[in-house]
Amino acid sequence: MLRRILLIDDFHPALQQGLESAGFTVIDERDCGGTLGDVCALLTLHKPEGLMVRSKLFVGAEVIGCFPGLRWIGRGGAGMDNIDELSAAQHGIYCFNAGEANSDAVGEQTVAMMLAMFTNLVKSHVEIISGRWDREGNRGIELKGKTVGLLGYGNTGAAVARKLQGFGVRVIAHDKYKAGFGEAGVEEVSEEKLLSDSDVLSFHVPLTAETKNWLTESRLAQMKKRFWLLNLSRGGVLDLSLVLRELNAGRIEGFAADVLTIEPPFLGDAVFMDIFNGLLKNNRVILSPHVGGWTVESYRKISEVLLDKVLNFYDISNG
Repeated sequence: MLRRILLIDDFHPALQQGLESAGFTVIDERDCGGTLGDVCALLTLHKPEGLMVRSKLFVGAEVIGCFPGLRWIGRGGAGMDNIDELSAAQHGIYCFNAGEANSDAVGEQTVAMMLAMFTNLVKSHVEIISGRWDREGNRGIELKGKTVGLLGYGNTGAAVARKLQGFGVRVIAHDKYKAGFGEAGVEEVSEEKLLSDSDVLSFHVPLTAETKNWLTESRLAQMKKRFWLLNLSRGGVLDLSLVLRELNAGRIEGFAADVLTIEPPFLGDAVFMDIFNGLLKNNRVILSPHVGGWTVESYRKISEVLLDKVLNFYDISNG
């Protein structure tokens, strides 16, 4: 039986090589435009059983309905926010991702950004380039002794907790959908305690209706301390206008983000650009271009995890 798999977006060659070695026909369309019309045309033309995507394409009901023979959708990365899982389930389509493949990469980036905020690393680097040598103005704060709160304790949240071992911090975590996950060096807490106790609050949750703009006025009111804020999950979990306001008011000591509500941000409308430019002007803000989970190693690991999951779906042994 000829099994076709359609690749939309960029994947490590190990994925295609492994699939072809297992007898699949792989149609590589990573250079397609990624529009609804493009993808529907490709699904109709190639009639694949499986569809592999990353972030280029939103797989909504229209895409899912293009070809009734589609059996599964694999996403190269963490989260499923660009896949309409409800529509997929209604069509009997199995969906999976590779969240475990880049959790170590995001964990390392989280700790790196945390330390950069505490040591004024980016600010001092920029100042030296411009000819300014300001030791007192860049006096750092030690991470040791702080309470780091993790919102979300999936693959990435757990990886961050592991990376923080040895820094002398108290790690607390809250996950609405998990219980009994406390382990050595990690304290499972309620949402209220997460907010009241955290010196550092770091987001590691998928983007859903429940997590969108999660940090509300009422939740901010429960924060008993000025705190440092990090987001390495999805841009939509934070209202950036609220973050900017709290930064300017001094309630947020520093903000680091690898993700934004609009990416790249330069495509945003006037309202968004006002907020974004306000963040850029604040020397307590550190931003990176959604690269936390995109290391040399994770690029390959994502494809290896996806390959294993496809082979498991068909009950095919890998090697």
